[in-house]
Amino acid sequence: MRCFVTGATGFVGSNLVHELLAQGHEVRALVRPGSDTRALAGAKFERVEGDLFDRETLRDALYGCDWCFHVAAAYALWMRNYRPMYAVNVTGTQNVLEIAGAMGCSRIIYTSTVGCIGLPQRDAQGHLLPSDETVPATPQQLGNPYKRSKWQAEQIALSLVRKGLPIVIVNPTAPVGPRDVKPTPTGRFIVDFLNGRMPAYVDTGLNWIHVRDVAQGHILAAKRGRVGERYILGHAEGNWTMQQTLEVLAQLTGRPAPRWRMPWFVALLAAGLSTGLAHVTGRPPAVPLAGVRMARYKMWFNPAKAIRELDLPQTPPEQAFADAIEWFRANGYVKR
Repeated sequence: MRCFVTGATGFVGSNLVHELLAQGHEVRALVRPGSDTRALAGAKFERVEGDLFDRETLRDALYGCDWCFHVAAAYALWMRNYRPMYAVNVTGTQNVLEIAGAMGCSRIIYTSTVGCIGLPQRDAQGHLLPSDETVPATPQQLGNPYKRSKWQAEQIALSLVRKGLPIVIVNPTAPVGPRDVKPTPTGRFIVDFLNGRMPAYVDTGLNWIHVRDVAQGHILAAKRGRVGERYILGHAEGNWTMQQTLEVLAQLTGRPAPRWRMPWFVALLAAGLSTGLAHVTGRPPAVPLAGVRMARYKMWFNPAKAIRELDLPQTPPEQAFADAIEWFRANGYVKR
């Protein structure tokens, strides 16, 4: 298949490009001028320079493509002005999806986030039940601009499905693995651990998945996904507390895990001060308030639908962390 990919220089997008090429597909990727393309090293693809607002370039780039993967997004937990984020995540998404439909793509895969799915609830015995695709996010859970903008983009995607566009939505959990150049917040967490910059932790939880499985999940969604459906790309055994995650990192690296579990209200106070200072200096806060607010809840999810319908791979999360550690060490992110 001839595939068009946005967000190709990012963590998920670059791994998707490499996976598509490995499976024998042709790739045409939208790359902004001046982008860091280190994650695409060695990939033989057709580069198209432009952005999500250049509809003419998008039309030319999508001409003749069978599949469209819209992975690009603006992700930040703090900005002085969130208008650019909404422009990329909402207007940019509408541009790509509409034009992909007009150019005749047989499958359009939109990369959303599990932040658009409701948080886990407890059963009668008090056990936390990981959320699936049917759990709606409440307005309170869409409490930061990133989540709200991605939710708005999902609504646009679903409205275009009702107009006949062959869109499938994927909702990755917390990907881990190689080519995290920036790095992402999850990658930064690993780098900080490797460099001994983690004196404490907050009691939270995430669903971890190998980024390669996320990339393959995108391709499987194009092959097998049902139009108009959402698929959580996560790991069935990947719902870990932060303490479990740190224990695995300690076993893989030989470094001691932090023992002090910071009370949430202390983290909230520190984040409030850090975010307040950011408004003065203009530099992103070391501890974003939005991140600490999200950390109050365990973001555990149930990927059974993607495993059942897409045959989503389930690489052990321990392997994902091992691969990430190896890549960060090999690429100079770890101080000796």
